[in-house]
Parts: sequence; C-alpha cells; structure tokens
Amino acid sequence: MSQLTETLPLLPLSSAVVLPGMVFTMALESGEATAAAQAASNAGGRLVLVPRIEGRYSRVGVVAEIVELGELPGGPKAMVVHGLGRAEVGIGVPGGDSALWVQVDPVVEEPPTQAVRELAREYRAVLENILLARGARQIAARLGDVSEPSQIADLAGYSPELSLTQKVEVLETVDVEARLRLVLGWARDTLAEETLRQQIRSSVEEGMEKTQREFLLRRQLEAIRKELGELDGDSDEGTPERYRQTVAARHLPEAVRNAVEREIAKLERTSEQNPEQGWIRTWLDTVLELPWGEESEDRLDLVEAARVLDEDHDGLQEVKDRILEHLAVRARRAERGMEPETGRGSGAILALVGPPGVGKTSLGESVARALGRRFVRLALGGVHDEAEIRGHRRTYVGAQPGRLARALGEAGTMNPVIVLDEVDKLGADWRGDPSSALLEVLDPAQNHTFRDHYLEVELDLSKVLFIATANVWDTIPGPLLDRMEVIRLDGYTEDEKLAIARHHLLPRQRERAALSADEVQLTDDALRQVSADYTREAGVRNLERELGRLLRKVATKLTSGERTAPVVVEGSDVGDWLGRPKFFFESADRTAVPGVATGLAVTGTGGDVLFIEATAMEGPEGLTLTGQLGDVMKESAEIALSYVRSHAAQLGIDPARFAGKRFHVHVPAGAVPKDGPSAGVTMTTALVSLLTERSVRPEVGMTGEVTLQGRVLPIGGVKQKALAAHRAGLTHLVLPLRNGPDLEEVPAAVREQMTLTLAETVDDVLGAALQEAVAAAA
Repeated sequence: MSQLTETLPLLPLSSAVVLPGMVFTMALESGEATAAAQAASNAGGRLVLVPRIEGRYSRVGVVAEIVELGELPGGPKAMVVHGLGRAEVGIGVPGGDSALWVQVDPVVEEPPTQAVRELAREYRAVLENILLARGARQIAARLGDVSEPSQIADLAGYSPELSLTQKVEVLETVDVEARLRLVLGWARDTLAEETLRQQIRSSVEEGMEKTQREFLLRRQLEAIRKELGELDGDSDEGTPERYRQTVAARHLPEAVRNAVEREIAKLERTSEQNPEQGWIRTWLDTVLELPWGEESEDRLDLVEAARVLDEDHDGLQEVKDRILEHLAVRARRAERGMEPETGRGSGAILALVGPPGVGKTSLGESVARALGRRFVRLALGGVHDEAEIRGHRRTYVGAQPGRLARALGEAGTMNPVIVLDEVDKLGADWRGDPSSALLEVLDPAQNHTFRDHYLEVELDLSKVLFIATANVWDTIPGPLLDRMEVIRLDGYTEDEKLAIARHHLLPRQRERAALSADEVQLTDDALRQVSADYTREAGVRNLERELGRLLRKVATKLTSGERTAPVVVEGSDVGDWLGRPKFFFESADRTAVPGVATGLAVTGTGGDVLFIEATAMEGPEGLTLTGQLGDVMKESAEIALSYVRSHAAQLGIDPARFAGKRFHVHVPAGAVPKDGPSAGVTMTTALVSLLTERSVRPEVGMTGEVTLQGRVLPIGGVKQKALAAHRAGLTHLVLPLRNGPDLEEVPAAVREQMTLTLAETVDDVLGAALQEAVAAAA
C-alpha cells in the first residue's frame, strides 16, 4: 500500500464511462447509487466511479467529486460529478454504512515528452476537422483551451462514435502516449467516414446541378436545331416527331391510330420534368411494338401439313384431323377468291384434355409448324391475378400489358398459335379470377374486340389459333369450357407407345447420352418390356425417363470398357440394366380368393385399375367402408349391399348368412381419394363373390353404375378405362349396354385383343365375372 492510497465509496457504472475532466450528471435510480452518493457526501464529497461491462469491473476507475446533489425536474434524485483523475481499484474494506468501500491508488502520470505533445496536437487537429465537417464550429474553437496531452486524449469520452467497450479501453490505458495513439487511430477512421459522406453529398448536389444545366442546354439546342431544320436521324428518338414518322409508316387500325395521335399530342404538352412523360413514352413504345397488320401466311398444302404432324407425333388422329379441316376450309376460300374469314365468330379455340405425358403441349408447337405460323406458349398453372390476362391499369406504377398482348409482340404476327398451358390449374382469389378474364379471350364471338387494360385499344384475337391444354375438365369453369372445342387425348396403346419410343424417344435419349445407333440397339421386345414392366401410364413421359436411364447405363459401360459396341438390348436383358420390374400383372393374385373384384376408374393421370375387397364378420349388422371414399361411392356401396340382400334367393345366397354379420368393403390405396358411381357393379360383384364363395375371373375388369333394381347404367371415360385394362393385362371387359357406341373410340388394336361384354343387368355382369361354383369349390 502506497502513501497515496485512500479509501472511497465505489459507484459502479453500467451504461456510461466517466473520464478525468468530464462533468457528468447521473440519476440515483438504485439503492446502490444512493448509498454511494450519501457515503461520499459524508466523507468529503469524493467517490470512485468504476465501469462494469459484461459482468466485470474495470481495473481502473475515476476519482470524482460531487459538484451538486439534488433532484431533477421530474422528481428523481441526481448528482453532478466531476472526474478528477484515474485510480487503480484495490481491495474492498468494511464501511459503516451500506455503500461499497474500496482502497484506490491514484495514477501518477509522467511529464509529457515531445513525441506525446506532437501526438496531442495531431489528435486535436483531427477532432477539429471532424467537428468542422459536422458544422460544430463553436465547439471546434474551444478545443484550443485544452492544452495537456492527457486531457486531450480523454476528450474521447465525449465521442458518440465510440462504444462503451472502447471508452473503457481508453480509461484503462494509463500511459498517455499509448492512449493518444489509440484514440488517434479511431479518430482518423471517423474523419475518413465523414470525408466520404461529404464527397457523396457533394457529388449528388453536383449531379443535380449538372442535370438541370443539361436540361436547359438541351432545350436550347433543340430550339436551335429546329430553326435550322436539322431534327433528323436517330438523335430525336422518343420525340413526338419520331413517333409521328413511325405512325405514318405503319398500317394501324383507325381507332389505334387516333389513340396514338392523342398520346403524342399529350407528350408534346408534357414537360420533361413531369414523370408522366416517361409513362406516355412507354405506352407509345408498347403499342407501336405490336405487330399491327402483320400476319404469317398459312401453309395451305394439306399433304405437307399432314406430313409435318405425323413426323412430330404418332397417333392423336382426332387432333390432326381437326387441324387439317381448318386448313382445308382456308384453302377452299383461297381457291374461290374469298378473303380469309376474320372478325366475329371466326376464331378457332381447341382444348386438348388428357393425362400428363400424352403430348398436349408439344402438339401445339407441331401445329404451328404445320400451319407455318409463329408459336407462343403461355403457362397458366397457378396464375391468380386477372391482370396477367388483361394487363394493369396505366395508373399503377410499373404497369404493363397482359400476357396475351405481350405474346403477340413476341410472335411478331397477329395470327400465331398460342398454347394456353394447364388452363385447368388457374387460381382465383382477392386479386381476381383469371378464368373469367379468359371468357372474352376464348369466345369467337367477342375476341375480335379484346381490350387490354393497359393498352385501352381493341386487339383482334380472332386470327389467333388458341390451343388450351388441361389434365381434367372437372376444374374448368362451365362457361369457359363451353367456349372451347374439347378434344380428348385418352392415352396411347402399347403399340402406339412402341412406335413413339422407336421414332421419337429413343433417338432423343440416344443423342442426350452421346450414343449413336451403331453403338446401341433396343429390340421391339425390349421396348415393350420397358413399357409394360417399368411404366404404367397413359402417356410416355416415364417411358422416356426409363429409356434415358437405360441408355446412360449403356454409355457408362462403354466408357469404362466393360462392354464394346454394338450393345444390343433384348427383352430378357432389360432386368439386368434397369433392375427389378416396378409393375406386374397382379389381377390373378388379388382375385384368387372370393370377395375381390377388379374395377376400372378414371383419374387425373388417365385410366386406372381398382381392386375392391369385401369381407364379413360377426358383429352388429351394418356396413363399414374404408379407402377414403367420396359420398357418391359410399352410396354405391350401400346400394350394392341392399341389392344383394333383397335378391339373395335369386342370387343363390342363403338369407341367413346376413344375420348377425357386419360387412366391410375396402378399396386399397387408402391415401388416394376416390369417388363416383362407376364402381357400383364392382362392389356388387365383390359382395356376391364373397357370399357365394365363387372367385372373380382374374382376366375380367368391370365398370358401371348399379341401381336397386339391378340395372346397369352407363358411365364415362370408356376409352381411358379400356386402355387401363389393356395396360394391366386384362382381356375381358364388362361395360354397360348403353356404353356400346363408345367402344368405337377405343383403338381397334385394343378391341381385337379383348372380350367385350355389354351388360344390361347385374345378372349379366355376374355371369361374365364369376367362376363356376364347382371351380370355386375346387
């Protein structure tokens, strides 16, 4: 302990740092602060202020004297303290009150050297520059009153840029030279930031002055050149004169020409400082970029058009016929010197509805190529905003025309082929209903006067060939569906898939795998094997994916040297390349026991096979249904059970078998929602099979609605269900009698391979579906 050691009350500071020479006012908000102030008042008015940062006390504090002790205007007690000098905090000692008393050793500073004085002058100069940059000239002038280097260094306590931790570091740096170097480095950084900020501000002001000066000079130059008659060339881009020249050179409709001239006149009256001038220019540019009067010349050669369609797609004959009909009409009008049909009712709007992967979207591009027209695709899946179709009002910032107007600009003609992709997946919310906006677009009686909200001029869409695509038509609003000519694409037969794979998929995937036809060959048997055992779909998307996987494996073997070209893949080799089959014909296994029948259904991905299981158990009489069935399908199950019970004797079933029995009907794949009446005959067959102990023939698939009187009513989706049965390996199809005419839609190749039974009553269905009683008993 030195002779200068003294004992003082300690006041911890958690949100401030007091340096020597600083006068500081603090509120006595805690009992600890009040006790320290009271103890200091009783012991000569001195105390030690020590910062407490992150749970620790600084090793150096400031001995301060209380200048004034009283109350703030708001009422709380406060005191004004003046920092006298640094002191190292020692050990705590007992006191006679609640304050914390500690021993402190005042820090004795060495006389300043010449180097220290130089640092002090430099630091003071940097502080003056910072204050002058901030406009604090009076405070900068007062810095000359501080002469001692130690006091100059401690002026950092007033700096708002320094954090609490930095100020504690200044307090704990006892050596004056080290302290000056520390605060000088921080001050230089602050001055650099202030200088950069001033430069940016000055550059902005200079830029504004330059812009104003350039504006005046340009107006003067324009006036001079106008007098000299030199307003020519590209220099007047965006001027009213240039817009008038463009309008004069274009064949614009009269209404469009009048609207453009009105906007040009408005542009002349609008000052360049007015932001509306930019909006007018944008509108004029947008309108004049549209291909007014520009049309592609249709290829009227039907033979060539048919060749192009057949080259791009196998099958899909109904769509191809419709396109050729369109061309034939245009060709006859041309032969007879008649103008092409335009205006009200002349537009062609087709809707291709079918499962994924059947080529709906790519067919649109093929149609455009066959007609010799430009092609544009609009993806509408997930679109919720009506403005996507009609455009935004010009009053909105960033407004632009709708997708249809932009599509015409992209195509460069007024008669392109526009594919509206995934029209069944349009959304609707508070922003509007895009499907309602499409009502005008897809109505041949209205679309020759379509008005975009942004353009506010009439667009003739009657020359556009619209092709909408959808997976299902259930989600398309009725009024919109009514405006389109619907063509169903129900999927491909196995022979059609083989042709598509041979002519399109295999060459494309071979090219992607960097293989040639001489290096790898797939036999027809191999292609059939891939289609049957590794895919089960209405389209060919997964088939192409599996072919790509097989060819990549071939490329890997050839590159590694494990195989040499040519590689021939036979049907028996497919498993070695693609692994175990993903699908197999399970109808025989599933229907081997009584109570299981094979039904047919239509989903968003095409037709599918549906197994229905029935069982009976002891318990309260009734019916349990599982498999996530919809209300209509549940009602079909109730009707089936009611029919079987009411006609038990006729069906050869002992009525006593229903007593005390609870029946359970289950449709597997419980995670998939199912609904519709077409499973009625399948449920009836499953229940009769269970109660008569006669298994259902494994090759039979059935569909149809059943009534309480046992009549079989017609259903929809016959072609899709027939193709699904064919894919699943079923060879006997039971359909309602009134669906007989629908069989004409089923490809002849499928009909020839299947036995068809047209049922009028449930007895007809059971006669075709159930095995003989002797065979079942065996």
